[in-house]
Amino acid sequence: MELKVDLKDRSYPIIIEKGLINRVSEEIRKVYKGKKIFIITDDNVNKYYGGKISGELKKNDFEVKLLALKPGEETKNFNTLPIVYNELLDFNLTRSDLIIALGGGVIGDLAGFVASTYLRGVDFVQIPTSLLAQVDSSVGGKVAVDLERGKNLVGSFYHPKCVLIDPEVLNTLDNRFFIDGMAEVIKYGCIKDKQFFDYLEKMENNQQLINNMEVVIHKCCDIKRQVVENDEKDKGERMLLNFGHTLGHAIEQYYNYTKYSHGEGVAIGMYVISKISEEKGLTKKGTSQRIKDILVKYNLPYELDVNIEETLEAINLDKKKLGNDLNVIILKEIGNSEIYKTTAEFFKI
Repeated sequence: MELKVDLKDRSYPIIIEKGLINRVSEEIRKVYKGKKIFIITDDNVNKYYGGKISGELKKNDFEVKLLALKPGEETKNFNTLPIVYNELLDFNLTRSDLIIALGGGVIGDLAGFVASTYLRGVDFVQIPTSLLAQVDSSVGGKVAVDLERGKNLVGSFYHPKCVLIDPEVLNTLDNRFFIDGMAEVIKYGCIKDKQFFDYLEKMENNQQLINNMEVVIHKCCDIKRQVVENDEKDKGERMLLNFGHTLGHAIEQYYNYTKYSHGEGVAIGMYVISKISEEKGLTKKGTSQRIKDILVKYNLPYELDVNIEETLEAINLDKKKLGNDLNVIILKEIGNSEIYKTTAEFFKI
């Protein structure tokens, strides 16, 4: 399966195919004519795929260097950048060479930001290895690092040359990270596609879901592709992709990124926001219950175990806040979302 993100001269393909990890060189050759490739990954992914991919690239006459970083959100930190830049300099990477982001959302965001800033921009390719990265963060060109005061506060819009998605790599994914990605999958149904939400509701078990993974990933990437084409720089429609995220990021930050993963934070955010907007008469009755049920089905949390007031300070630092306004994404009903301009008072029930 192949999709194209149509951004005129910055267009790129998303290729979704089982076994794609075995022919990375072939796909890289289509978008890159040079020799040098620098792979940025983390220790977990490196164990499974680092040697495999760098070995295959070397066999096909590429000169390769691999840097494996510590896994986890803490690595996506501004302070990691000099370490990576120095490795690139040691490898004599030039503007006409290539960087590969091999990993989940953290590596994709970090490596993409490095590619966008090193020597004012080097081409890069996304090879996402987590469900979250495959359905969401690898597509759309948002790259960033975190500051102590919040997630993704330093970043840019910088698109890859291609995105290579192999659903089979999910077989080596820890179950918690698979569940983590399901929050973003559910989000797409919530904001844009009721039929897709119904499809996920009807899945009998995780095995059935895994058997249909190509279809699921394709649907998510297709929705995201359309939204990005309509609003590349996140000024309007693209904000809908942030459903659950305003509160989700605040929850992650409140616990210093240790208790809740990104997907778990988003899951809680989707339910809590829908419950509040339902109580305010903005959302069709019964919507939050359906969200709660599907989150339970996929083993995702839905409730906050601290007083919501305590996370408000983090919300106020969220980059989605413009001036005194807070853009909260709400659902009119499943499959139909809108940007609701409010303030942090929205969360005070």
